[in-house]
Amino acid sequence: MDGEDLAGLDGKYVEIEARRRRTREFINRLKSPNLDTRWRAAEALGIVGDQTAVQPLIEALDDPFVEVSWLAAKSLGSLGDSRAVEPLIRALKSDEKWLRIGAAIGLGKIRDKKAVGPLIDALHDKRAPVRKHAAWALGAIGDERAIGALTVARSDPDEKVRQAAKLALRLISGSENSDEMQGDAPGPPSVPEP
Repeated sequence: MDGEDLAGLDGKYVEIEARRRRTREFINRLKSPNLDTRWRAAEALGIVGDQTAVQPLIEALDDPFVEVSWLAAKSLGSLGDSRAVEPLIRALKSDEKWLRIGAAIGLGKIRDKKAVGPLIDALHDKRAPVRKHAAWALGAIGDERAIGALTVARSDPDEKVRQAAKLALRLISGSENSDEMQGDAPGPPSVPEP
């Protein structure tokens, strides 16, 4: 190796170490007594993208404040680790609407077919934003088992749920570019912060 190669490796090492330090710092902040610190940490861990954050974020799903737990759910989706699937499925049954929304978003990003049944059940949620995000997640996963439930959801009383169900059906059937659910294309329907 010449000097230029070594300099490049040193730069990568510094970058990796900096990311690890940031991750550890944000994980520690998840335990802060300050609510703002915890929710910012939950959100940041999804952006940093380090897999060591998966278990602390799973634990943050039980935070007593939904501002933290729903962001933890979304961040788990961004990390894409299958260890989060079962905890997110449990979160779909929460009494907190925002946690159910975050869980649907997280499951849609992970795209694990184990989530199809629980997401189909979430299409019957009493809150329209939960139904909308469940429909989006089912489209992102792309499993044909969701077609019947999404067909019914096209008649939902809420326009946004109907739109999400129609898009999901197009994605599952392949009549819409499946890349729309990936990359630079729009992600889950936007929701205001709780």
